[in-house]
Amino acid sequence: MNTSDKGRLPEQAKVVIIGGGVVGVSSLYHLARLGWSDCLLLERSELTAGSTWHAAGNCPNFAASWTIMNIQRYSMALYRGLAEAVDYPMNYHVTGALRLAHGPTRMEEFGHVRAMGEIQGLKMTMCDTAEMKARYPIGEVHDLEGGLWDPEDGDIDPAQLTQALAKGARDLGARIVRHCPATGVTRDGDGWIVHTEMDDVACEKVVNAAGYYAARVAKWFAPYGRPPLPMTVMSHQFLLTEPIPEIEAWTREHGRKLPMIRDPDVSYYLRQEKTGLNLGPYENPCKAVWTGPDNGGEMPDDFSFQLWQEDLDRIEDYIADAVQRVPLLATAGVSSVINGPIPYTPDGLPLIGPMPGVRNAYDANVFTFGIAQAGGAGKVLADWIVKGAPDWDCFDVDPRRFGAWASDPMYCKAKAEEVYGHEYAMHFPHMRWPAGADMLTSPNHAALKAQGAQMAPFGGWERANWFARAGDDTSFEATQTWRRDGPWQARVAEEVAAVQTGTGVLDLSGFARFDLEGPGAGEWLGRLIAGHLPKVGRMTLCYFAGPTGKFATEMSVSRWDTDRITLITAAVARDHDRDLLYHMLPDALTLTDRTDDMSCLLVTGPTARETLTPLTADDLRAPWLSVQETAVCDCPVRLKRVSFAGELGWEIHGARDDMPAIYAALADADARPFGMFALNSMRLEKGYRAWGSDLSPGYTLREVGADRFIRKENLGEDPDRCLHMLILDDIGYDPLPMSPVRADGRIIGEVTSAAFGHRTGKPIALAMLKRAETRTATALEVEAFGHIIRATVHAEGVLYDPQNKRMRA
Repeated sequence: MNTSDKGRLPEQAKVVIIGGGVVGVSSLYHLARLGWSDCLLLERSELTAGSTWHAAGNCPNFAASWTIMNIQRYSMALYRGLAEAVDYPMNYHVTGALRLAHGPTRMEEFGHVRAMGEIQGLKMTMCDTAEMKARYPIGEVHDLEGGLWDPEDGDIDPAQLTQALAKGARDLGARIVRHCPATGVTRDGDGWIVHTEMDDVACEKVVNAAGYYAARVAKWFAPYGRPPLPMTVMSHQFLLTEPIPEIEAWTREHGRKLPMIRDPDVSYYLRQEKTGLNLGPYENPCKAVWTGPDNGGEMPDDFSFQLWQEDLDRIEDYIADAVQRVPLLATAGVSSVINGPIPYTPDGLPLIGPMPGVRNAYDANVFTFGIAQAGGAGKVLADWIVKGAPDWDCFDVDPRRFGAWASDPMYCKAKAEEVYGHEYAMHFPHMRWPAGADMLTSPNHAALKAQGAQMAPFGGWERANWFARAGDDTSFEATQTWRRDGPWQARVAEEVAAVQTGTGVLDLSGFARFDLEGPGAGEWLGRLIAGHLPKVGRMTLCYFAGPTGKFATEMSVSRWDTDRITLITAAVARDHDRDLLYHMLPDALTLTDRTDDMSCLLVTGPTARETLTPLTADDLRAPWLSVQETAVCDCPVRLKRVSFAGELGWEIHGARDDMPAIYAALADADARPFGMFALNSMRLEKGYRAWGSDLSPGYTLREVGADRFIRKENLGEDPDRCLHMLILDDIGYDPLPMSPVRADGRIIGEVTSAAFGHRTGKPIALAMLKRAETRTATALEVEAFGHIIRATVHAEGVLYDPQNKRMRA
C-alpha cells in the first residue's frame, strides 16, 4: 500500500471502511484473512468510541432468525480461539446461560430455537426447574415452566475484542488510521474517492460501518442512488452493582463465574460482572433519542465516549422483578449506570451487504447486538466484497430488504420503539406487529378493510392475510400462539373452498415489476438467466444464479415483443432485484420500475372465465402461461393466464387508479375475496416455491427444484439434496422454516415452509433433504416447537391436480 506524502494516510486502497467500532474492525480483519490486505479503516476518534465501548458484551447464540443465529454462532466460535490466533489476551467468559420460561408457549419457542440450533451444531438443551436451580443456585425458579440452557453463551470485553481484531488485521497487512474523520465521497469511475480531514483516498470499494452515525454517512451516497438509511437511535441502560460477598464466595469455590440468566417474559438479562451483577432491561415504554426537540435534538457531530444521565425511573419495575428472581441483587448498591446510544433498524436486525442502489458500496451498520454479531458480520461483509455473495442465506440482514418507504423518520421511530420494547417477544406465525401500518397500500385498501381483511405487510405493502366475519376474534391476543387453529382457520378454509369451487379474487399489490426495452433486450436477458426466455405472447419463470452458483432470485418474465419484456418479482425483493438488473444494464437498454404505478389482482377458480368474460371483450381461451394486452372494465390491463393457487386463473395487471373499478366489478360478480393464508395453503399443495423461504440464497438452483427452468448445459451434477414434499401427521402445528427433519434419529434436512392443505385435508411441508437418506429411511420425523411430528415423503408429483388439468381448463 503506497503512503501519502502528507502523513499516515495512504493515497489508495482496495477497500476503505468508514468507522472503527467492533464491526468495522472485524470487517477489516476478515478482508485481510481472505487475502485483501490492501484495505484501510478510518476512525474519527479512537477505536470503539461509538457504541462499542459502552456495550455490555453479551455473547448469545440464541436467535429466532436463521441468519442471525449463523452470524452469532460463527462469532462465538471465532472469539473462543481469537486470543491465541492473533496473540492478544482477552477476557472472554464462556459461562453458559439460562433463558427462563414462564409458560408453555415460551417453552415451545425455546424448543424451536433449540432444534434450529441443532442443525447448526449448537448444544442448547431444554431443562426443568430442578436443573435450572442446580445451574443457578442464587435464583428463584418455583414459578417457572422451565428453561433453555446454552453452554456456549457468555460475555466478552468489547474493547479487548476490538483491539484483538485490529491486531489481527494489522498483522495481515491492513491499515487503521485513527483521528481521521471521513467527510464525504465522490465517484471515480466504478470506484470512489473518500474525502477526509487529512487527505483523499482512492479505493475500489467503500464500506459504511459508522454505527449510529451510519445514516449521516449514507447521505453522502444519495447522489449515486442510495435511499436514506432506515434507523433510529435508542437509549439503553444497564446497571452494575457493588461486589456481593456470596457471589465472590461462589466464584472462588467453583473457579468460574455464574451463568447468565435472561428472563424474556419480563425483558431483562442478569449476569455476573466481576463479583457483582449486571442488570440490563429492555423497557416498554422506551426512549428514542436524537429524533427532534423533544428527544435530545439533533445528533451531535461527535458523541465519542459519551453517555447520558442515568434514568432509573424508566427501569424500576424491571429492577424490582429481578430482585424477586435473584434476591441477592437487593443486597448490593448500584456502582454505576450505563445509559448510551444503540441504533435500531425498523426490524431490529443489522444492515450487512451491498448498499441499495449503489455499485461497489456496502453497509455494515445499525447493530443492536454488535458485540455478539461482529465476528459473523465481518465474515459476511468480506464474503460479499471478495466472493460476491456470502456462504449463508443472509437476506434477513441484506440492506436491500427495505425500500425507500422504510426511511420515513416517524416510521423508523415507531418501529424502533416497538422492537426495543419487545426485544424478547415471540414472533408468532399468524401475528403482525401494529406499529408503522399502512405505509404502502393497495388502491383497494379501504374496500378490503370493509370486507373484513386482516392485513399484514409484505415488503412494506399491506395485503390481506384473511377475511374475518362479524364476531370473529381479531384481537392481537388471539394471534399469540404457535398453533394453527386460531380464529382465522375456519375462514381460511372457507376462502380455499370458494376458490376451489367458484371464483376467488386476491389483491396482490406490491409486486415489484420492471419493464425492459431496447434493441437486444431479449438477448441480453437471456444471457443472465439459467434457462430460456419465453416466446412472444408467453410467460415463464426465470432463475438467476449468484456468483457462487447459489440462488440469487426468481422472476416471472412476460414477453410482449422480442425486445419488450416485463419482469415481476416478490415485493420484498424489489431493491435486491432492481440492483441485480441495473448494475449490469447496457446503455442501449432501459429498465423502468413500474412497481408504484401498477397493481395486480389474481382472479382464480373453476368459474373464473365466466366471471371475467362479461368484463372484457377479449378472448379468454388463450392457453395457460399466455399473456395479452387488453382491457377489463374498459381499463387497459395486462392479462396473464397463471395462478399461484393452482386453479384456472388470471393475473390482472393495471394502473393503480383503474383497480378499484375492476375490483368492484369482480365483487359484483360474486368473486369471493381471499387472503395470503389461503394462497399459501394452495400453493403448497401444488409444490410451488416461495421467495425467501423455499427459494433461498442458501441453496443452489437445482436444490430448490428449478431443473425445468435450467438449460441442459447448465445443469451440472445432481445435487446431494433437494426439496421434497412431506405429508405430516396433524397435531395442530405447522413447522416453521428451519425446523429439523430426522430419519432414524439423524438430521437429514430442514423444513422450508409448511401449512395445512385445505383442498387435500393434509398438513404439508416442503423440506430440503439429503436425497440418499430419503431413499433408505423407513420413517421421518419433523420437530416443531419441541413436538415430534411423523412425516412421509410424497414422491409422486404434487398433492393437488398433478396433471395441471384445472389450471389448463
